[in-house]
Amino acid sequence: MAGQSLCGVAQGFSGNSPLAVRAGLVFTPAMHQEIKLAREVSAIQIPSGDALSLPAGTAVFITQRLGGTYTVATSQGLARISSQDADALGVDLEEEKKKQEDAARLKDAPLEEQVWAQLKGVYDPEIPVDIVNLGLVYDCAIDEIDGKNVVSVKMTLTAPGCGMGPVIAADAQAKIMTIDGIDDAKVELVWDPAWNQEMISEEGKMKLGMI
Repeated sequence: MAGQSLCGVAQGFSGNSPLAVRAGLVFTPAMHQEIKLAREVSAIQIPSGDALSLPAGTAVFITQRLGGTYTVATSQGLARISSQDADALGVDLEEEKKKQEDAARLKDAPLEEQVWAQLKGVYDPEIPVDIVNLGLVYDCAIDEIDGKNVVSVKMTLTAPGCGMGPVIAADAQAKIMTIDGIDDAKVELVWDPAWNQEMISEEGKMKLGMI
């Protein structure tokens, strides 16, 4: 699969078969039921990272519910909708409730463990594996600077040209900043060493059907 990238090409849907093709792998949607948005929703185009507005009544298919966001297939291609607009999709928030319970459980855990837990809640909208198990996080450190706890993360993307990179990095930073005791977080995108599929964890490979 040399030369291929998981940042790949996000395809729109045709009929009832929305697909996202990555590095020779085809991801089919978890749901095939058409949903019409109950109201206008702000979304992010995948993989360009451009902002767009989806009008009320727009027909979408949910293809992924991970990391507190929803990836949907529309006639214009794939888009990411935040959890705060879940009501427009008519979905329940049980997953968010579970995450809140997990966050409460981790509240007394060491800060480093809490940071890694938050990073495992960050996903590339097109791939059902978090950025940690995908092997995208190269380094994570907590330093005390001027009496403040500052987290520094170095992460990469599956391909340098992926338009969703800044969005994913911002998502990681925002999640880290929700931790009590963390005063600042910096997420840097790096390209050395270049990412390859061998960096995916065993758990990640199982989810992707690679083993």
